[in-house]
Amino acid sequence: METRKLGEDGPPLSVVGLGCNNFGMKLDLADSAAVIDAAIDAGITHFDTAEMYGGGKSEEFIGATLGSRRDQVVIATKFLPRPKDEPYTPGALRRRILEGCETSLRRLRTDRIDLYYQHYPDAEGPVDEALETLDGLVQAGKVLYIASSNVTGEQVDTAAKVAAAKSLPRYCGTQVEWNLLSRTVEQELVPAARAANVGIVPYFPLASGLLTGKYQRGEPYPSGSRLDTMAYFRTVDKKENFARLDALTAFAQERGHSILELAMAWLAGQQGVASIIAGATTPEQVRTNVSAIGWTLTDEDLATLP
Repeated sequence: METRKLGEDGPPLSVVGLGCNNFGMKLDLADSAAVIDAAIDAGITHFDTAEMYGGGKSEEFIGATLGSRRDQVVIATKFLPRPKDEPYTPGALRRRILEGCETSLRRLRTDRIDLYYQHYPDAEGPVDEALETLDGLVQAGKVLYIASSNVTGEQVDTAAKVAAAKSLPRYCGTQVEWNLLSRTVEQELVPAARAANVGIVPYFPLASGLLTGKYQRGEPYPSGSRLDTMAYFRTVDKKENFARLDALTAFAQERGHSILELAMAWLAGQQGVASIIAGATTPEQVRTNVSAIGWTLTDEDLATLP
């Protein structure tokens, strides 16, 4: 599979990455291992998890499954924010980062985190404290690269300026919710990331399954599907989304492709996108996601997209 460098100075990532948020939540160890094995067989080298996924089980399952294949992949994980009810005092963010790193290293059964994300920006903890703490982890060899997630364009710019002014490692990438039905990030965040040479890693590329064709307007959710089992994601179930979905489906079918292939190929064709985080609950879903990027959209396709 094609690999792309994350931003100006980040690691090379497979264009399709494996989102591991289902591990420990919807999947047990055996099923998670089957998905991991399928991902490696399909050429995926980018595994994205977080301290919070599956209450820590996601990291544990990855660590238990990779074994001797650890060096074949790039493990990305994220540290939890400080508790919302905890008042900020100098050093509080530093302690949270260090605690999170040690916890993740232990669960992943590894001596380093390849790509370490701040999962959410800290409303009170200064960017300086986060970057200085992460710099210490990089200097110690416990972290190789650092990145941001769920930030604004202004926060991307601020972090880049602080890193440059203090000669600290900078965030080489940022994770964003970006798909054909969720495009508000194109107004501010995506341009800011491109201007700062920060790589872009979209998550929820299939809009919680809406861009797979499995959901039909006015019909019950398929049993066991994400929208059926997790109310949190039902915000995508909107009349306007289904109207746009009809137009996008017709666009893809006219060109001999599925809506899922369009969703993945469109993101892969966006400037600055290094890797697309796609979750999976079965080996078959892994293979489907990987095969989807075999379609390269033309300039005419992009210009006429509904």
